[in-house]
Amino acid sequence: MVQRVPWALLGALILAQICYPLTSGELRAGLTVATVLIGVLLSVAHAFLSRGPRAAAALIGAAGIGGFAVEAIGVATGFPFGTYDYSGELGPKLLGVPLIIPLAWTWMAWPAWLAAVRVTRGRAARIALAAAGLAAWDLFLDPQMVAEGYWRWHDPVPALPGLAGIPVSNYLGWLGFALLLMTALSANIVSGLGKKDAPMYALWLWTYFSSVLAHAVFLDLPASALWGGVLMGAAVLPLVLRLRTKA
Repeated sequence: MVQRVPWALLGALILAQICYPLTSGELRAGLTVATVLIGVLLSVAHAFLSRGPRAAAALIGAAGIGGFAVEAIGVATGFPFGTYDYSGELGPKLLGVPLIIPLAWTWMAWPAWLAAVRVTRGRAARIALAAAGLAAWDLFLDPQMVAEGYWRWHDPVPALPGLAGIPVSNYLGWLGFALLLMTALSANIVSGLGKKDAPMYALWLWTYFSSVLAHAVFLDLPASALWGGVLMGAAVLPLVLRLRTKA
């Protein structure tokens, strides 16, 4: 069951993401929400099945509740991401934050953490690599969501070359919160390698390679394909090399 359930959910997630660039409007927004819901169910289910209820609770608490808190603070104050607000296309909001948003943190925090556990030794190195990988994923996420109009920045400068509309402060905020999130996970989850983590490695690799392809070819976002390809790639490549050596 530890293997079957995550693999089935991963298949559903991949199908939803393949359909995304083929749709538009409300259907595309619906697929965005569906993808996040499937993703969070996948990660939480794997955490529970592979490492028990404490791991699942730590993931939900640190990434889900913590993610909502930092987003609510961000919308209200502009710290730590910059001044922004969400449209109403991603479903119901609480304190200005669509409820789907903290679930996205929960979805991707778990594979980022497990990938770092697989390729590093020592708590500090794992926290740093997992946080860097999660923050680098936002180099795909934010440009895609801003292009769709799901949220907007009030003062999007300075920005990275080619990524107009999103301030650098956003990525620094992601990195800062990701470091706190991964520190919390490391304090509550036994860091040993799991024998059933292949679905999470597959999720992490699929997210990276499919994002590069989608942004470069289907979504007309070449700058984010390049930035995300290079910086998230730096976090993903060690896992690719480790898995190849163990093959």
